[in-house]
Amino acid sequence: MQACPPDALTINEAARTTGWSARMLRYIERMGLVEPARTKAGYRLYGAPELQRLRTLRELLERFGVDLGDVGFALRLAREPLLDEAVGAWLHAEPARPHHVPAPEWLRYEQDKHERLLAAAKTQLKEAA
Repeated sequence: MQACPPDALTINEAARTTGWSARMLRYIERMGLVEPARTKAGYRLYGAPELQRLRTLRELLERFGVDLGDVGFALRLAREPLLDEAVGAWLHAEPARPHHVPAPEWLRYEQDKHERLLAAAKTQLKEAA
């Protein structure tokens, strides 16, 4: 738990100050983008550093036309090197026909794979329900 600054704002005060709703502030915290201090009772307290992060976060979103999910994913990539490596590899990979699949059958082969994946996902959803 961070030290609670004496002049910190509650979540509702921070929401009024920043223009983010209290609900969005909780969402931003869950994503790990801003981590307010907490009182012993668990109340969130937003000091100057958190307010600055919220302001610069809004500026970042507006400047680059991205949303919170994009920034949250970027944070996840920074924290999870294996995920970052896998995404990078996927982005740079060239599609290649499997050697055992003749060229005229490649489209059907990929369609069949997708259909099997969708069927398996539907089965998992039914079993989970």
